This record gives sequence, C-alpha cells and structure tokens, in this order.
Amino acid sequence: MKTHAEMVIIGGGAVGCSALYHLTQLGVTDAVLLERDELTAGSTWHAAGNCPNFSTSWNLIKLQRHSTRLYSQLAQRVGYDINYHITGSIRLAHTADRVDEFKHVVSQARAQGIEFEMLTPAELRDRYPFVTTDDLKAGLYDPYDGDIDPAQLTQALAKGARDAGATIHRHTRVTAIKRTASGEWRITTDKGVIQAQKVINAAGYRGGEVAAMVGQYLPIVTLSHQYLVTDDIPELAARGSDRLPLLRDPDVSYYLRQERHGLILGPYEWKATAHWLDAIPDQFAHQLFDDDLGRIENYIEAACERVPILGSVGIKRVINGPIPYAPDGNPLMGPAPGLPGFYHCCAFTFGIAQAGGAGKLIAEWVAHGTPEWDMWPLDSRRYLDCHNHKFTLAKAIETYQNEYGIGYPAEERAAGRPAKTSPAYSRLRAKGAKFGARGGWERAVYFPIAGDPTGPETSFRRPTWHAAVARECEAVQQRVAVLDLPGFTKFEVSGAGARDWLDRMVTGVVPKPGRTALNYFCNERGGIVTEMTLTTFDADRYWLISAAAGERHDEHWLREHLPASGVRIDNLSARYGTLIVVGPRSRDLLSRLTAADLSNTHLPWLSVREIELGYTRALAMRVNYVGELGWELHLPAEHLLSVYDLLMEAGESLGIHDFGLYAMDSLRLEKCYRGWKGDLTTEYTPFMASLDRFVKLDKTCGFLGQEALRREAASGLRERFVPLLVDAADADAAAVSIVFRGAEQVGLVTSGGYGYRLRQSIALAYVRTDFAAPGTELSVEILGERRRAVVATEPLYDPQNLRLRA
Repeated sequence: MKTHAEMVIIGGGAVGCSALYHLTQLGVTDAVLLERDELTAGSTWHAAGNCPNFSTSWNLIKLQRHSTRLYSQLAQRVGYDINYHITGSIRLAHTADRVDEFKHVVSQARAQGIEFEMLTPAELRDRYPFVTTDDLKAGLYDPYDGDIDPAQLTQALAKGARDAGATIHRHTRVTAIKRTASGEWRITTDKGVIQAQKVINAAGYRGGEVAAMVGQYLPIVTLSHQYLVTDDIPELAARGSDRLPLLRDPDVSYYLRQERHGLILGPYEWKATAHWLDAIPDQFAHQLFDDDLGRIENYIEAACERVPILGSVGIKRVINGPIPYAPDGNPLMGPAPGLPGFYHCCAFTFGIAQAGGAGKLIAEWVAHGTPEWDMWPLDSRRYLDCHNHKFTLAKAIETYQNEYGIGYPAEERAAGRPAKTSPAYSRLRAKGAKFGARGGWERAVYFPIAGDPTGPETSFRRPTWHAAVARECEAVQQRVAVLDLPGFTKFEVSGAGARDWLDRMVTGVVPKPGRTALNYFCNERGGIVTEMTLTTFDADRYWLISAAAGERHDEHWLREHLPASGVRIDNLSARYGTLIVVGPRSRDLLSRLTAADLSNTHLPWLSVREIELGYTRALAMRVNYVGELGWELHLPAEHLLSVYDLLMEAGESLGIHDFGLYAMDSLRLEKCYRGWKGDLTTEYTPFMASLDRFVKLDKTCGFLGQEALRREAASGLRERFVPLLVDAADADAAAVSIVFRGAEQVGLVTSGGYGYRLRQSIALAYVRTDFAAPGTELSVEILGERRRAVVATEPLYDPQNLRLRA
C-alpha cells in the first residue's frame, strides 16, 4: 500500500468512487481510496438505483441533473458497460396542493434546462397504460428519469479514476486517524499506514464512525428501506423492450418501476424503522435485514389498486437494507470545522441519484476551496451541538415518513423540538404563539387570535396565518411591537490586532467606536460567504452578529482565517438573548424603563450604547430588520424574561403587540433586506447583490476577494439584485420562481412574499443587467402562470429611511 498521497478517500460506495473520479478529472491523481470491504459495500449494492431529477430544492435539482447527465455518458467515457435505462417518470397528484408543487418544480426545472411536463389524467394513461386515474388531478412527467445498476455505476467510476492514475485499496479497514504536527493526516489501516494532505469521509452509514476517529459527531441514523421485486408479469413481457416509465405516487408514498419483466415497489412507510442505535455491527457489509412486509402491507394494497397488474403475480424477493439519514434527509458535505484538510461527504439517503453531483462538488471543494454551487442545504456545518443523537433519530424518522411530503414554502415540523428555548418561550406559548425552529432555537412565527380564519397552515398560496401576520405588521408600523429573537450568533473579537484583521476580512469599513455597520465576508472568488453586523466598542474589542443557523459555519470561517497571534474570538451566542423593540412608539416605551438618553442626538441610527433596563444592563443597538424606529436589545439570558415582562407591562397603554418571524420576513422584503443563504450565497458577489455601497475597492490593506471584485467591476456584471412589484393573485412568488422578459428567462427570484405595509406582492430577484433598470416590465412565473412584475427602486418602503432615523 502507498505510504503517502495528496488525497485519501474513505469509503468505496458510489459516492466515494465518484469523488475519486471527479478529483482525477480536476487533475488530482495522487489520490487513494480505502474501502473496508468490497466496492459497493454498505448501502450502494442493494439500492434500487432510481435516478430522478425532480426535487423541490433548487440545489438538489442541480446536483441530480449533473448525475443523470454524467451517467448517460459515463460508459463511453471510461469504457465500462452500465445498465442505465432512461425511461422517464410519472408522478401522480391526488390533491390541488400537489398540483401546485408540481407547477412550481416544473418552472425550476425548466430554468435548469430540464423540460418537465404536466399531464392530464388522460395523458397519464397514454404514458402508463396500466394505471387507474379516476381520482387523480394531474401528473408530472420527467423525460430524463430512469434507473441504473448501482454496482456497475460504482465500478465504472472506479475504473475511470484508476485509468487516470488514482489508487483503490479494497479490504483495507481504517482503524485510526490522527493529525500530525506537520498538518498532514495519518490514517492507520489493517494493511499499513498512509499519510495525506487531505481526507474525505465518504463512509456512508459508517460516516459517523469515521468522524468519531477525529473527535467529531455527525448526525446520522441508519433506517431500513424495504422494497420488493415481483415475478414476471405477462403484460410487461408482451411489451418486449418497451419499458414503462418509473411511477411515483407521492400522496400515498411509494415508487413503482419496471425491473426486467417484473416490477419493483418501494414504499416510504409511516412505520419508519431505525437500526443500530448503539453501534453498527462490525461485519455488516453485504447483508440485509429480515423481511418485514407487515409494515408496508397498506402500501402494497394501495399500489395494487393503482396498478392492478402488480397484484396479479407473486413476490420474487424482498430487499430490506440499511440507508443513512441525516435529520433532514440531505447528505452531510463540506469541511470539518477545526480539522484543516478534513472533509465529509456521507449520509446520502439517495446516494445513487446524487453520487455524480456530489463527487463534482466535493472534488471542487477540496481542490479549489469552494464548489461551483453554494450547497448550504447539504453543508454538514448546518447542524449544531443541540442536534445530537436524540434529535437526529426523531427528525430522521419524521423525514423518512414525509419523504414524499409536499415541499411547502413554510412548514414547521414538530419532531426534535423544542431543543433550545428562550427564557420567554413559556410566556409566548401561553399567549398562543405558533413556533418554528431556527438553528435549533424555538422562535415565534405568528400569534393567532380567536376569530382568525381557519384552515391549513401550509400552502403554496397565502395560508390562514396571513391574517395574524397582517395584524402584527400593523402594530409594528403604527404603534410598538416586540419580537423575542433568541439564537443570534454572537462573536466577540478582541486583541491588539483585531481591527486590522477585521479590516482585511470585510469588504466594507470597520465602524468607529460606539457604531455598528453591516458587513460582508467574501471568498477569493468574490462570492458572499456570510453577512454580519460588526460593532466596535473600542480599538481592541468588537462584536460580530450573524444568523443563528450559521453559527458553526461562520465560526469556522473566522477561525480558519485567524492570524497566528494577536486576535481572540469568543463565542457568546448562548450567553445573550435578544429582544427586538420597534415601531413609532418604541422610544416612548423604552424611555419609561430607562434613564438613558435615547434621542437622535445621543443614540442615532446605527449607534450602540449600553443602557440600564430593569435589573440589568442591555446593549442597545439602533438597528433592526423591519425598517422602523427601533432597537435590538441584547441581554444576558438570565435577565431576558424580566425585561420582556417590563416591556409588555409598560407598553400596554401604547398598544404593544408581539410579532413573529413571518411578519418580520414580510417587513424586511419591503425594505429589500437580504436573507443569508437565500438572497446571499457564494454564487453571488456583493456587486451582483447590489451591495456596492458596502464594498471599498480602494482599501489599502486589501480584503479577501478584493482582486476578484476589481476584475468584476472592470468587466461588468451579468446580473443584478432588484426588487419586483408583482401583480400576484392569491399566491406570491416563492424562492426560485423564474423571471421572464417575454418568452425569455432573464432571472431568478431568491425570496418573495406579501408586503402588508405596501399591500403589494414583492419578489427579490437577480435579473440580467440589461433588464435591471427601474420601471422595466417583466413577469414572474407563479404556480405555472406568468404574473406581471415591474422592477422597482429599493428600498420599497420608506425610501429615505426617515422612519428608521426618526
């Protein structure tokens, strides 16, 4: 065995071999793959091998479409035959909500060059003559869907990698991993020791075992997925080589596909079954679990009613095998914080469909420092300390049960909650607040009252909670309102070199003492890594505040670029809570509770002061995310509830009201405030995001991404961020709705909704630069219909910021 390599990959399933293959395509040929058993061991060998393009996620469509394009060419590229059947697929819609979902995904797919097609029930029968359609509303057809032999795919990727110079060691078990003093990784195996500059953990459902070797926990649970294969069906045999499209019935929760002259039926049942909660058996590689058809009996009956020929023959065999699940069902990819050169690429629930795209992304991440696409929904850093085994098990089972659930724009699922709560949580719950989890923290999303409309809380159209949101927005605009916003990521940066280091990290300016400023952190390509509020206390002490969900991501970014000495970072996120106090009466309210001077003279917009409130001192920041006079009050957690109670008592005569996240999102859309990992990703630069005022290209100290942004400024932009006023009906533009000029696609919506102060539907979008001028008429496709939209000037609400500065 080799003793040294530039790159070592642990795991020889479809994903690991794809990573190895894609690394060689990027010129990284000094790469070694270590597999503890045989290639395909784990989840790969028993996978059904379905290869959909469909997803409600813009990023996963990209990932899966790269896979299917690669697979259609791979056999010829590497000289290895693969059974890959591109049969197309049909998804059935029983409900109006499912039809709405299909229409939204059709638009997303078209924007990526995939022509999905909506089908009537009669057209369904034309494509799939054995299906009953009496109770169906519609179907969706994907012409590029199909199935592939997982073992052949894996071997083809391995051959391509070997031919390019990479090495694969089978039956080589990794027993220990340690970082050396030189910064390399020492991987001990039962066949010897190999050192590498970088390591990729592609160990599938054993990814957690590998992570534990380097002292990390990965949220992975092994569930069993069961599918059955029928005997030959005469009607299919009579069709010869004419294969049926793959059929999915998501409202019942199963897939049905042709396998030779029989059918494969695979349900995602409500009785999701977890295994190996203590440890994975040492020798489990090509084994299966015992059959358990009782738990899928109802699904078999439903499928037989839908496709009667299924029930005409017996079952040839049952496959009941292990598959890994992260809490949300998405894989765990990207750099491991605190472990330079160590990367994760595991926990693929749909490893065959996603292996091709995953290999591309992780290879780019490792070789270039960042992948072409921003893959935050797959980034392993999205999980925090509270997302432990108990949480992972609860969420994984919930995700499995809802694998075919409708991908609503807003849905607050209950499993694994509450994990983290504010001191005010019980008080808000007693008031009837509805909650959602963000970064593990319970946050109120809206406050219903008696008499509000009844009906579903989830929809692609405006749900019943819009009445409550309208009421909360009115309180923010007309009186005073409070939002308990726990979980802000808060870092204190200190030391004699802190200011100089921060100046080199951000695109804008480091504010003067007592001031705060929004700032952007870019990578070397100029892409936006994160957005933080930067507050200066004095020359040696600063606060950085960012999104709750980005805590691990942002801390990793900061520490990765920390100088060897002179600067210290302390994570204060758990020590402070935050109350947002906003509205034209907010100064009146706070003045009843503090002797501090809150006037514009002493505490103007974008300034920071420490003020006394109740029995504590609060850091009062004259900023907010809603565009009204107001403050962020950052308080020691132990004092937050008492201050909340004081605010509510003192504000009763002022008409005080609680508000939640759904109202805040509406309010921020009217101000065109961007959302992290929605409107702001590494695929966009600050110039593309129309944040020119936050970029100082003439900074003499330089900053990360400065040269890339200078080149972009000189060459011109291909697209710009703009607000759109949309003539919507009862549905607003969801994220990744497509923007058109006539018949031509010219942009992409990154967030949208209804603005209650403006009484107008709003979409924030990136559009081609030649169509970004205010007044330009465009259209946005919402649930299959083109709705007129006009480019406006930001901010839409209070354009002079007079209310903020009041």
